Amino acid sequence: MRYSIEGVEGLPEITEGDDLAALIVEALPAPLADGDILVVTSKIVSKAEGRVVRADDREQAITDETVRVVATRRTGDSVTRIVENRLGVVGAAAGVDASNAPEGTVLLLPVDPDASARSLATGIRALTGARVGVLLSDTLGRAWREGQTDIAIGAAGVHVFDDLRGQTDATGKPLAVTMPCVADELAGAAELVKGKAAGVPVAVVRGLGRLVGDLDLPGARTIVRPAERDLFRQGADEAYDEGYRAGFDEAQAEGPLRGA
Repeated sequence: MRYSIEGVEGLPEITEGDDLAALIVEALPAPLADGDILVVTSKIVSKAEGRVVRADDREQAITDETVRVVATRRTGDSVTRIVENRLGVVGAAAGVDASNAPEGTVLLLPVDPDASARSLATGIRALTGARVGVLLSDTLGRAWREGQTDIAIGAAGVHVFDDLRGQTDATGKPLAVTMPCVADELAGAAELVKGKAAGVPVAVVRGLGRLVGDLDLPGARTIVRPAERDLFRQGADEAYDEGYRAGFDEAQAEGPLRGA
């Protein structure tokens, strides 16, 4: 099996209200074909959708985008907040980011990345006649590992998982839990040709048409693990503090120790 990834250069600076589908199609280095997948940096979608706030409102924006604080870490005068945002994504600063944003501003993630991906895919399919898929990507750090990688936060017309459960491996052993998140794998791979400073916010993946389908396929929101199956709902310090408080409250409720 072989596939290729090519960056789309020459896109202009995106501003609110721009027809992103038309701009991407105009900048394509080669015509799209059925089965191609476009990986689009979410920041240009945020710009087109007007998801821009003043930089001095960043902390309030993080608070507004947060539904649950997972962990905090103070370094000098700054505090890093790892939170779950309203999209269900756990990461630093709720995805509020100043990189590649207009001077004096920060960008919020799209309101509904799956809907944004569907809109883009619909527009690009109409303009090109090609049955393509679209992934919206964003950059996150990872628990237990240094560095960052891109993940898919929006998807349309793409199978986000390659579900191998029920099949067998090369030695005939049954696969019980194997379900690669191909949407995240493609987002990370596409970042290798897009980069953070190259001004290339879109990549085209060719050769993986088996992953492309109808626009009503489940989106990237289905990648988020449900809370009841999340083994790491809190940071270590937060879990310790909660346990300490629970133990202290229980001891207080039981009254003084006998013989004290």
